[in-house]
Parts: sequence; C-alpha cells; structure tokens
Amino acid sequence: MLHPLLKSTTTTTDILQEFTQYIQQIGYSKSSQYQIPKAIKEFLRYAAEPNIKKIKQNDILNFYNYLQNRPHKRKETVLSETFVNQHMYALKVFFNWLEQTQQIKTNPISNLKFKRPKANPREPLSQKEVTQLFESAITAKETAILHLFYSCGLRRTEAENLNTSDIHFTQNLLYVREGKGAKRRAIPITETVKRDLESYLLDTRTQIQETRQGADKEPFMTNIRGKRMKGDSYNDALKKLVAKSQISSLNTQISLHHLRHSIATHLLENGLSIEFVRDFLGHSHLEATQIYAKVFKHQLKNL
Repeated sequence: MLHPLLKSTTTTTDILQEFTQYIQQIGYSKSSQYQIPKAIKEFLRYAAEPNIKKIKQNDILNFYNYLQNRPHKRKETVLSETFVNQHMYALKVFFNWLEQTQQIKTNPISNLKFKRPKANPREPLSQKEVTQLFESAITAKETAILHLFYSCGLRRTEAENLNTSDIHFTQNLLYVREGKGAKRRAIPITETVKRDLESYLLDTRTQIQETRQGADKEPFMTNIRGKRMKGDSYNDALKKLVAKSQISSLNTQISLHHLRHSIATHLLENGLSIEFVRDFLGHSHLEATQIYAKVFKHQLKNL
C-alpha cells in the first residue's frame, strides 16, 4: 500500500513539512527539530533537483565535497568536521524516512560512508580558572549565566528553555522540565546561587512574579529586546567573560559545555559520588558521566 504522501504531496515544501512533523513526533530535541530540516533545505538548494525521486548518490557526494570547502558564515574559516557530519546525519534521517514511507524506491545514501569527525576532548577548567571567570562578571546577568552552565551544569538548550517558574527559590531547586532524551530532573542550588539568580531577576524586573498569569512560560534569561535568550547570545556573553578573565592556560576555545564539563570534574574532586554527578547532569548511564569527568588517578581511588 502506498504511503498517503505519494497521493497528496506534490511539492518539496509539502514533503519537508511532513518530515519535520515526523521528527517532532518521534521525539527529536527542539534543536534537532530545527537543525535537521535546515540542513535538508540547504542540500535541496544545492542539488537544485525539484524531484526528490531523481536525487542520486553523486548529488550527495558533491554536496559533501562542497561542505568541506564552504566558508563559515560568521568566521573566517571553513566548516568544522562536526558541522559537516551533522549535515550528513540529517540526510541519512531524511532519506531513510523517504524510503520507509515508500516515497523513493532506492535510498541514495544507504551505501555511503563519511569521515567521522576527530574527537575534540574538552579539558575541564581548574577551580581557580572558574573563580577567575566569576570575578570577571560585573553584572548580575553575567554571574547568572555562569551559574546556569557551571553551578547548575545546564546544557545549552536547557538554559534556553528555562522559565522563571522552573526555579523554586523557597526550596532551593531548579527544575529542568525537558532535558536531553525528554528527561526531567531537579537540581539543588546553594544559597549563593539562589541569591545571585534572584539578584538577576530583581535587576531585570521590578519584582519576582512567579505566580502571575503566563509565568510558567516566562523565560528566565532574556536578551536586550526582552525576548528569550538563545544559545548564540550565551556564547557571546561567555566569550566576553573569558576575555576579561584573561584565562590563558587552555589552548582551546572555552565553550558553554566546558563549564558543564568542569562542574562534573569538580564535584567528583570534592568527594561526591559518580552516581550523584550522573543524576545532577541528567545522564542515563555512568559511562556518559565518566567521559565528562576527568579526575586524577589518586582522586578516583579515594572516590
């Protein structure tokens, strides 16, 4: 029996809409729901083939080679291996879906293999370097950003989705409503973190209104236009803090994820169990936590 799309869908736009609905329904993260269709659109523009059924392996290989040399839109470099790999992954998801829904008879990407990106291990910051970062934070907002990614160990998308009502100041708890894999967790916050997060709210609002109408959807962190703050803005804020702090011991660019990586290591260094750190970070398996946390051998023996 033919898939309904073969009877009703006649344009690439219709197919992309159906595909986007599909990845939403099966539980891809919000960032993937945005990035995967975006990658598919770029491929289709490059291939310039209005009939998806006519796309061949060479079209995909040519696109892959094109990405290897395409300049970055915001940096004076070519695209990273990870970025290229993400585009190839998006194409695999897309063409597998087309095959499963019988919209194509032959899957052009099924036999193709692409170079895996080189591992780029993140060295955690030292506790001294983290202190330098906090000392470089002048505004309440800068301090709050560091707390979200270091003190609370949030992922980028978790910080983006954080609402004011997700922080229960009376209970000293921050709730992640939808983490990776749709997992929920509660993160304990110290009195210092609580005070600094409250200071940010008081600095940006006349008063904390956790119970007002619509508060459950009110973003905790906002940009200069009062809209929900996005990952790029968080990255820019961190870059400025790193520059001010003059941290120079690392030979790599410090990212938001470095802060999450660092808190995992520091919690272990201070004697917390790896099971606690796993739950704190929202991991499903200890193996994922062990990758994040780098602790000296003698410290592991003590743990």
